[in-house]
Amino acid sequence: MNLRDLRYLVALADTRHFGKAAEKSFVSQPTLSAQIKKLENYLGVQLIERQPRNVALTETGAKIVMLARRILQESDEIIALARNEYDPLEGKLKVALIPTIGPYLLPKIVRRLRKQLPRLQLMLYEYQTQPLLDKLRAGDLDVGILALPVAADGVETCELYRESFTVAMPSHHALAKKNHIKLDDLNGEAVLLLEDGHCLRDQALDVCSRVDVKEHDDYRATSLETLRQMVAAGLGITLLPELATRGPFGTGHGLTIKSFAKPVPTRTVGAVWRKSSTRAAAIDALCENIRTAMADLK
Repeated sequence: MNLRDLRYLVALADTRHFGKAAEKSFVSQPTLSAQIKKLENYLGVQLIERQPRNVALTETGAKIVMLARRILQESDEIIALARNEYDPLEGKLKVALIPTIGPYLLPKIVRRLRKQLPRLQLMLYEYQTQPLLDKLRAGDLDVGILALPVAADGVETCELYRESFTVAMPSHHALAKKNHIKLDDLNGEAVLLLEDGHCLRDQALDVCSRVDVKEHDDYRATSLETLRQMVAAGLGITLLPELATRGPFGTGHGLTIKSFAKPVPTRTVGAVWRKSSTRAAAIDALCENIRTAMADLK
């Protein structure tokens, strides 16, 4: 048994398809299939149920995959630790951002990160909060950028910046005449929200819970850009994080963006990483550059 065979097994568990697992592992399908069979012979147990067009893990196979993920994560940490001793700000850093942050934050920071951390290769991904945390804890990611707080078991977090909420409304809406929106102004309004799984939905519901606001039951958007178009079409109002209203995002036919009067509702954006991570220096440098870039925008 070796690490290579365990990687093949995990790839097969992830894809549930021999061809896709082989492609992911950069080997031929016969090679991967043969190595999985050798692993089963070595262990003396069946790991995979082989059916036409279907691959499933046996009960024992599922348990072994869980251990294999842990072993591979630790082996990757060993390699990362050795490389970091040479230059902690060099190499790949796998960074994931949630969809309500990534498209709006990245254009503000990427150029700065390339200049300040030229040897650090950022591998960028986008996931909703729970899948992001799952992948982080599984070792598939090094750091996540999301809205805080999050469940702190096994992870470290730090605050990067705080972001105000704004109100997006159709241009013909009565509130569009106001300079600033008070929470009480939203009484009786129908608010458009994102679908379940987006933390911004929960944050918007928390803000709206302070007044008599109804969620628009007929529509739930999959992205902020869909929300923006729904508002512009006159279907209701919504809450948008401030960064999602700057530059080209703040304009649009039939759309008006208004800021809240004080006290302004906000959300906290932060970083999360495993307590056991060996990339602490690179993560600290990433976080400090994001903080500085966001401070410069104020």
